[in-house]
Amino acid sequence: MTSPATILIVDDEKHTRDGLRLSLEDEFDVYVAGNLAEALEFLRNDQIDVMLTDLRLAGESGMDLIDQALQLPRPPLCIMMTAYGGVDTAVDAMKRGAYDFVTKPLNLDEVEILIKRALKGRTLEKENVELKKQVERKYDVEGILGQSEVMKPVIEVIEQVAPTRATVLIEGESGTGKELVARAIHNLSGRPKAKLVTVHCAALSPTVLESELFGHEKGSFTGASDKRIGRFELADGGTLFLDEIGEIDASVQVKLLRALGEQIIERVGGSKPIQVDVRVVAATNKDLAKLVQEGKFREDLFWRLRVVQIKLPTLRERKGDIPLLAEAFLRELAELNRKPCKPLSEDALHALLAYDWPGNVRELRTALEHGVVMCNAARVSQKHLPPYLTGGTGILLQKKSVGNGSGASTSSFADLNLEKMERAMIDAALQRTHDNRTEAAELLGLSRRTLQRKLRELGRVKRTVK
Repeated sequence: MTSPATILIVDDEKHTRDGLRLSLEDEFDVYVAGNLAEALEFLRNDQIDVMLTDLRLAGESGMDLIDQALQLPRPPLCIMMTAYGGVDTAVDAMKRGAYDFVTKPLNLDEVEILIKRALKGRTLEKENVELKKQVERKYDVEGILGQSEVMKPVIEVIEQVAPTRATVLIEGESGTGKELVARAIHNLSGRPKAKLVTVHCAALSPTVLESELFGHEKGSFTGASDKRIGRFELADGGTLFLDEIGEIDASVQVKLLRALGEQIIERVGGSKPIQVDVRVVAATNKDLAKLVQEGKFREDLFWRLRVVQIKLPTLRERKGDIPLLAEAFLRELAELNRKPCKPLSEDALHALLAYDWPGNVRELRTALEHGVVMCNAARVSQKHLPPYLTGGTGILLQKKSVGNGSGASTSSFADLNLEKMERAMIDAALQRTHDNRTEAAELLGLSRRTLQRKLRELGRVKRTVK
């Protein structure tokens, strides 16, 4: 059963306090105070939902009380009571953050209705905030944006595996966001205050990589003038991200296998075992299983790394996410380049949807930065994007108006709501695939059944099914 709301009545006239208390206590938990000190005592020690305060409190000001109440971590809804009402008083109270005001002599029924309306408004506000959080969580997990069918299982695995200690292998083409996923796993791991240490394995020679990972003792090799702490030790208590794990040499693979299995390392040139507590996340743009078959990667290390596998889709497999990604990148890049944030035009959106993105999300971000920097108009249009998007390597769709279901069209992406954005993407995909719904669904990162449902919702059932 839901607890009744708590009401604080602040008035220096006892009969007013008692009258309000008797009127309201059947439905609410009611507290009364005769001055600022008593009121503040209640506000600091109890969760008050609504405060009714008189304007004048025996030489003190109800306005001052409202000011202090609204500074609390969980401020109450404030309603001003005054016998000196009028427009000026009401406006001043509202400017200070009061929910509303009533004039004396009080109509008790009106006061009760006003309180219930205030409480209902706060409940709706909380529900809206929670709904917004749920939507943001659905589409944005630690900066990983995605609402396409192929991204949903990826996000679900990230959320499920992150709080565990399991080693994770992230597979995907360059530019798909493997490091972003590793960061998300770390941030959601329950170890957010610990370090996330990254090693780009492909950039280091075998000797340097071994020293980088495990450290070395002074004099262990030419040039080792001091003792060096390795990345495993630096990541102790946190996460070690090994990027491009498929590039490591066989000799380093052996030491890495022991470190993963026993959580024990030895520095190069040392003999003392060092215990570490490190969660390892690895990434590769190669087919590790194929490397195992070719004898280029240890099978035992492969299985040790791939406790949980996350395979990231390419951007061409999740084109339905392009508008979402583009909106986020435009905001970020405008701020980064000290430019005003401008929306994407319809022709620019069509160009983005028509291109195959061999460089994936990284390439999309680069293309949009070009657009932000080069834009000198109200919207980022096709002409502001890199020429290759509409040139030899890209296939630009014919510009097409986006209908709203009644024959009308929109002139810019800035005016599109979610339904119109979906319509624009579906139109572009169907146009590109010559109305082949199976191919269009693949292009959008949707199942064919989901695309069929969306077409029905958008009133597009008259298209020929192929």
